[in-house]
Amino acid sequence: MCTDDRAAVTTGIARLHASPGLAGPGRLGLVTNHTGVLPDLLPAAPGLLAAGVRLVALFGPEHGLHGTGQAGESENLRRDPATGLPVHDTYGCDGARLDELLLRSGVDALVYDLQDIGARFYTYVWTMFDLMVSAARTGVRFVVADRPNPLGGLVSEGPLLDPAWASFVGRAAVPVRHGLTCGELARYLNARAVPQAAGAAVDLTVIEAVGWRRALHADATGLPWVAPSPNVPTPATATVYPGTCLFEGTNVSEGRGTTQPFEIVGAPYVDERFAPALAGLGLAGVHFRDLRYVPAFHEHAGRPLRGVQLHVTDRAAFAPVRTAVAMLATLRRLYPDDFAWRPVDADTAENGHRYFIDLLWGSDRLRRAVDAGDDPLPLCDPPAPPSRWADDALLYS
Repeated sequence: MCTDDRAAVTTGIARLHASPGLAGPGRLGLVTNHTGVLPDLLPAAPGLLAAGVRLVALFGPEHGLHGTGQAGESENLRRDPATGLPVHDTYGCDGARLDELLLRSGVDALVYDLQDIGARFYTYVWTMFDLMVSAARTGVRFVVADRPNPLGGLVSEGPLLDPAWASFVGRAAVPVRHGLTCGELARYLNARAVPQAAGAAVDLTVIEAVGWRRALHADATGLPWVAPSPNVPTPATATVYPGTCLFEGTNVSEGRGTTQPFEIVGAPYVDERFAPALAGLGLAGVHFRDLRYVPAFHEHAGRPLRGVQLHVTDRAAFAPVRTAVAMLATLRRLYPDDFAWRPVDADTAENGHRYFIDLLWGSDRLRRAVDAGDDPLPLCDPPAPPSRWADDALLYS
């Protein structure tokens, strides 16, 4: 007899659907996309309207309301065909422009329901932060309908971001792998970062997810997996993403344009030495398979590449950030004349920073250590487990 030992987690948006009063009174705007679903996979917006929630507007993040935009894109959608509600594109909009957007929308409160994947540079949480700041400035209440962190909540990795390197892939002092839910991050940011940016904290409510425990990964929650963005198709992708996303800051393909983004990395100059060199590092919980592939788009599109696939053999032991940093150092050592850091595009440069890896890492320390041939692995040590660095922001045991 087979049994299902997965937990039965009820998301914040499912609780709001069952009890519309949880979001408070007034006209509500829903910050959502294709991941904002109820347990039966009905999109949250029409479900909430049918339940009597007074929704008057929708707000979409990077990738758009329907999640069709690639990285750095959104959608040109003005009205949601399913509900008839106006859609406001928040991607690339902050400061006074975002304040104006909120005021023009006529909402009294924003309800945030997006599925994060637990890495600082995943932009949904910074859409949340920017909207919290604007909501604080414009007198709009902010409600987070919480969802589980798909990587669990027991482990954090990597340093806190240095505010001098703040950008849309990291606005505040959060580790690379943060170990928090969006609701917990909202509480943390509202206590430490929102008042600095807005002059005051926002009026914040978190509708907690019921049944989630910090030890639970995505596949143990009983919730359906909806790909949070086009290049995070499976929970296995999310497992490696906090590390291999760092390759976006290099001239190495991180597997975009294939069916296994972030699980494979490669470059035209990689040869037969790479996989054995990685195997020789003895990194915990992962094996490296030599492979060749041709990405259909993005970095090195249409070119034959050689690299490795990461096969996670022990998720509890696997440290994605530490693993990726060791891979970067190995690439620099084996291919010093070919490996390179990707400059920030001139038309998208933030705060004058030159290299995208510095924005992803949250400082220039990783790049400088790798270039100097120093051991970069000590930089991967977290500030503390989530139960310590996030202080009283935690909502779940």
